[in-house]
Amino acid sequence: MKWKKKGKLFDPTNHGLNFECTDYAQSPQTIVFKEHVRIYFSTRKKDQTGKFLSEIAFVDLDKELKEIINFSKNEVIPLGKLGCFDEHGIFPINPLLHNGQIMAYTCGWNRRVSVSVDTSTGLAISDDNGDTFKKIGDGPVLSSSLKEPMLVGDSFVKVFDGVFHMWYIFGKNWIEAQNEEPPARVYKIAHATSNDGVTWEKKDGVEIIGNVIDENECQALPTVIKHNGYYHMYFCFRHATDFRKNPERGYRIGYAYSHDLVNWIRDDSTGGIEKSESGWDSEMMCYPHIFTVEDEIYMLYNGNEFGKYGFGLAQLIDT
Repeated sequence: MKWKKKGKLFDPTNHGLNFECTDYAQSPQTIVFKEHVRIYFSTRKKDQTGKFLSEIAFVDLDKELKEIINFSKNEVIPLGKLGCFDEHGIFPINPLLHNGQIMAYTCGWNRRVSVSVDTSTGLAISDDNGDTFKKIGDGPVLSSSLKEPMLVGDSFVKVFDGVFHMWYIFGKNWIEAQNEEPPARVYKIAHATSNDGVTWEKKDGVEIIGNVIDENECQALPTVIKHNGYYHMYFCFRHATDFRKNPERGYRIGYAYSHDLVNWIRDDSTGGIEKSESGWDSEMMCYPHIFTVEDEIYMLYNGNEFGKYGFGLAQLIDT
């Protein structure tokens, strides 16, 4: 696989988005409509106490992915009720257009006391062509379990041969605070299936992608596409600690391929995309999303500082 970078596509600091959200455009994910491409992403605002909340916004681009033609001006999906899994934010949202219905799998998060956060996966449905979404309930469709005790989220869902497939992450453990850093989370990629997109079956606690750093490698945001008879997964990975300001330990893009959607062979060296030598994605690449427009395959991704200054685009040019 080989990708050609097309540069930064959207910078939230240059646009007046909804809800006073002018920082961050994280985890961009698409729905491709007949006339345009809609890109959802997670942005931030502050609550009354000055703490961050994650909100969902979107921009619409022309089919050539060059011109912004619209952006969200109203609430896309409300945050959760008091005490619910998504009370403090939704990051990210994974939209799925299936049989004429637009579904959205949400990674909702809420603050904790001993550690910073916990997450679960929710589901919402749109009845206005993706402008807004209504949750099917106040709780999640996939959450912690006996061998996946925390941090279930980052769910990416596609339908292959009539079966819903979800690739998601789950938390294995937290590392005690050290060297003035807060407790650090460790999370891995897993797989679940469903016949209706609501009730999911999984092998509890089974990691499907091997580590290349060490056992505390953190893996996030899987995205999967079928191409030339293979299934291809891109994701991001990093060290568990000292990753925020150390480019050598921060997020970069990983790659794996599969014949059967279950067994994956990891080979980052053939993924075909790396950090740039300079510029907005020279220190970090994270939160990839692969999609197809007019038979061309593209990847959206965030760069330095976890997407504070937006997301960029790459195009697949060689397989």
